[in-house]
Amino acid sequence: MARTIFMNDRLVPEEEARVSVFDHGLLYGDGVFEGLRSYSGHVFRLDAHLDRLWDSARAICLEIPLTKEAMAQAVIDTLAANSLTDGYIRLIVTRGGGTLGLDPNRCSNPQVIIIADTISLYPREFYEQGLRIVTAATQRIQSAALSPRIKSLNYLNNIMAKLEGLQASCVEALMLNHKGEVAECTGDNIFVVRSGRLLTPPPDAGILEGITRNAVMELAETDGIDCREATLTRHDLYTADECFLTGTAAEVIPVVEIDGRTIGHGNPGPITRRLTDAFHALVRA
Repeated sequence: MARTIFMNDRLVPEEEARVSVFDHGLLYGDGVFEGLRSYSGHVFRLDAHLDRLWDSARAICLEIPLTKEAMAQAVIDTLAANSLTDGYIRLIVTRGGGTLGLDPNRCSNPQVIIIADTISLYPREFYEQGLRIVTAATQRIQSAALSPRIKSLNYLNNIMAKLEGLQASCVEALMLNHKGEVAECTGDNIFVVRSGRLLTPPPDAGILEGITRNAVMELAETDGIDCREATLTRHDLYTADECFLTGTAAEVIPVVEIDGRTIGHGNPGPITRRLTDAFHALVRA
């Protein structure tokens, strides 16, 4: 089925949605994006996603040519134009057309692109039985080189680690920072349960502070689960009672094996299941 795409200020058929070959988003990955989910016609934490998009853009001196209010309406209109109530939304802002040089000041007309579609990131059995993941040799880029809090169009660091996971027959891979500490997976944040306590790496470990991650931390607090940010090593993961990942597309998904080590009893644990149920209730509320 042909999709309808939002381009800059209007909705257009998919075949008319084009950007210039001189757009620096294409040439250099110069731009920012967000992935959002819609449940029963409501976009989950739209304001939080837009705040993060604007923060990313501000960090790279990119002027978004719409107000937040107009962007929010464009997201809603794109969902409606594609007759979607439960869907995935990709919101992109590129630097715009420029020259073959790096100078962003020679670019003009930043492009706003909104794509809405259905998504099924992982098969249902992975949610029921859990994932196997491996640690990638590819490290997260150091925060001093490029802040992981900027959700930029250049995802090659994540893609290289993703390839390592796929080559090991795993759909996801764990990434460490330059100090050998646990950061995150290629597209998801990571949590572990140890002795009833829920732990996740802090932002300074080199992570993107996920919207779903924050929602799960709030749900844990509401449920009386001791949840905190903590520096983690692979040893902490190998010896954990439970492990799960969070992300906009993945939602909450259990991990039962890391680098060949069985986590806990080798199946999704009770706290993982409680938080999964709580998250599903939250997004459907």
